Amino acid sequence: MLLLAHGTPDVLGDMAEYLSKVTGGRALPDAVVEELQHRYAQIGLGETPGGEPPPLTKWTIAQGRLLEEALADGKVYVGMRNWHPLIADVIAQMRADGVTRIKAVCLAPQNSRTSVGLYRRAVLGAATGMEVEFVSGWAESPVLAQAFAEKLWPVWAEACAESGQRVPVLFTAHSVPCRTIMTGDAAVQGSKKGMTPQTSPDTYPVEAKRTARMVADRMAAVGFGDGDWYFSFQSQGVSGGPWIGPTVEETLKAIKDEGYAGVVMQPVGFLCDHVEILYDIDIAFREVASEFGLKLWRAESLNDSPALIRALVDVVSGEYKATVDEVTVPAEV
Repeated sequence: MLLLAHGTPDVLGDMAEYLSKVTGGRALPDAVVEELQHRYAQIGLGETPGGEPPPLTKWTIAQGRLLEEALADGKVYVGMRNWHPLIADVIAQMRADGVTRIKAVCLAPQNSRTSVGLYRRAVLGAATGMEVEFVSGWAESPVLAQAFAEKLWPVWAEACAESGQRVPVLFTAHSVPCRTIMTGDAAVQGSKKGMTPQTSPDTYPVEAKRTARMVADRMAAVGFGDGDWYFSFQSQGVSGGPWIGPTVEETLKAIKDEGYAGVVMQPVGFLCDHVEILYDIDIAFREVASEFGLKLWRAESLNDSPALIRALVDVVSGEYKATVDEVTVPAEV
């Protein structure tokens, strides 16, 4: 088993190199690098090696260990797309360990050409001569929805009690560039810039909202209804044209305009703490909410949730019928 995650720098001095991997070698302006160093410093990333691993690395490694413990047999490896341990290095270790067949699961349940497609390319590029089962989507796992609901219920109950009124929930997933979900003529035009032509819709926005819908359905037993939740896309990029929305900022304003005094946020596109949660939500969006006169609560991340591990067991065992691509990667000539 190979769990795949985005990766994150170990120290602030790694930021420029890390970002070059994220952008495929394209250098970003110094101001962007410095701003991201500031954000990571705000969530505790240090300047020198030897400290505690950053949250994304810590929790992803923990999820791999817990999954391995939950499985009857089989070893679980963890590979990162943009930082160490890099996917290619981990697959090389798997080959050295005698592995000939890989089942790879991306820890981003909703399939997108922007992210999951890049993970798939990295795995297939490194797994020469190996059989690969690549799980490209598990957004509608009922156990995953239950894991999110278990984290949402206590904070929603607390927010409603403290506010003395029903507090809406704002579900979120990471935004992607609009060009990555284009179809037809627009996608063909994009292919002239190095993109693969696409003639069918990218399912990512739909899958993200389906996950949110399933979480809301599991909250129905405690009186949660259709009027109690909103959805938006967060953490739009700073370059590359327009990104899909609505944005969190727009939605927070709409929630305020509806007369609410608070909001509970739950990202359903992320499975553990990292900068898009600990900075974007806990610091930046909390400040935006305050400016609108809203109090913001956040559901805890799944991190080492037992229900999340059960969901992963179902995915890798086939109990949950995820979207899977099976490929035998030709050996190098």
